[in-house]
Amino acid sequence: MTRCAVLGSPIGHSLSPVLHREAYAALGLDWDYEAHVVTEDTLEAFLARLDGSWRGLSLTMPLKRAVLPLLDSISERARQAGGANTVVLADGRRSGHNTDVPGISAALRERYDGPVTRAVVLGGGATAASAVLGLADLGCRHVTLLVRDAGRAAATVAAAGRHPDGPVVDVRPLGSPDVRTGLRADVLVSTIPVAAQAPEVVGLLEDVTVVFDVLYDPWPTPLAVAAERAGRTVVSGLDLLVHQAVLQVGLMTGLPGAPLEAMRAAGRRALEERA
Repeated sequence: MTRCAVLGSPIGHSLSPVLHREAYAALGLDWDYEAHVVTEDTLEAFLARLDGSWRGLSLTMPLKRAVLPLLDSISERARQAGGANTVVLADGRRSGHNTDVPGISAALRERYDGPVTRAVVLGGGATAASAVLGLADLGCRHVTLLVRDAGRAAATVAAAGRHPDGPVVDVRPLGSPDVRTGLRADVLVSTIPVAAQAPEVVGLLEDVTVVFDVLYDPWPTPLAVAAERAGRTVVSGLDLLVHQAVLQVGLMTGLPGAPLEAMRAAGRRALEERA
């Protein structure tokens, strides 16, 4: 049997098995997709054990960046982002790809067709880097990056610089009392955990049109709840997960036509069952 999997630690919460299995069923593929606990320390050994039955891997943080030196090739998107969330295994070679970047653009455009000129991004990790690139693809020219630790923002700022039309990135400390001074944006993208969504963070949505929270479990997040109450357009982490998973399925199987709506419905049912 052809095998694929999602790797990470922790990984039990991942909806990727639900989404990919739904896609395989629709495409008529007798493939298997599981979740495996893998850390940065065990990633190299895990990859070395894979045999010819393996076709693809999905990666969560921090593996998106840790996997790069273990690959034979990386796509331009993965190079720009400085991270690969997808590994395709074929002919004894490992190729790295990033479906987060186009997934973010597609998920945002599905819910909002207005201008994306200025944005606020919360967090400075690999997902934030993908968000900045996805926003740049939509024409964003200025990003305010709000981070708790300015040192963590360097990789995301560098990613913006690798985009041919990369936006200007303004890095600010998330806890600063004057963080909202001059802050205005079309879109706010949050890549931070629920525990970090304090009232002062939630208050930032007053200056934006669209709130995009990349989390999907738990849902709704404090940001999402406040955004819906304020009448803002909300894009969820499930939207992102499904759009990037459709692209992953295409890369791993070589087949077009992964059923986005069926995958989203399967993911929503799984979340409801958890609740």
